[in-house]
Amino acid sequence: MNENKRINAFLLIGQSNMAGRGNVGDVLPIENKSCFMLRMGRWQPMSEPINPDRGIFTGKYRSGVCLAASFADGYAKTTGEPIGLIPCADGGTSIDQWREGGELFDHAVMMTRLALRNSRLCGILWHQGEADCTDDARVDSYKEKFIRMAKALRRELSAKDVPILIGELSHSYTIGDREFADRPERLNSVFYEISRELPKCAVIPSEGLTMKADGLHFDAHSLRIFGERYLDGYFRLKADNINNV
Repeated sequence: MNENKRINAFLLIGQSNMAGRGNVGDVLPIENKSCFMLRMGRWQPMSEPINPDRGIFTGKYRSGVCLAASFADGYAKTTGEPIGLIPCADGGTSIDQWREGGELFDHAVMMTRLALRNSRLCGILWHQGEADCTDDARVDSYKEKFIRMAKALRRELSAKDVPILIGELSHSYTIGDREFADRPERLNSVFYEISRELPKCAVIPSEGLTMKADGLHFDAHSLRIFGERYLDGYFRLKADNINNV
């Protein structure tokens, strides 16, 4: 890649379903010379796992396929422009851990600022919430915390108009045999409340997507679909903003 060429960057934040836990061998690899990911402060050709927040070959929950790969592939093919992914998601993290001034928030800001030396920030992809489904109070306080975090992130990155995409939690979310009652659906409803109050924000549906046997993570095939849905949501959001000017 010509490092003097400005590319369109997208920040990936949230927990494990954004980082990606899809089994790498379950889907064909995506190869697109216009897709890049941030590694060691430089844009490298995109390859999975894009967001290796956990072990790749060992461990119960392994880094693998994530939704951002199909998002990037579709974006590059549709626009004809290069795209760069800034992976900052971390599995198991709660909304409190993403607060302004926290380690995850500051890391995302730092990495994005590094990327912006030769790119422009075009969007923020968020998927998180499973860690906050364990308690009713966390669900009830989520909207306020998210909006505060999102506004702070936009402010720190001097990107008040950057689109933010929030993915729904699975509609069949379980951990083993344990059901979390109606909390995931309640939190999905909160996401839509956020999108109505936070400018340039959209919710991406997870209806029909399938899970791995762990009941917690989307499988690789569904993550490919989810990424395409994020892309559709991004383009719809951009079109709506243009039409409302």
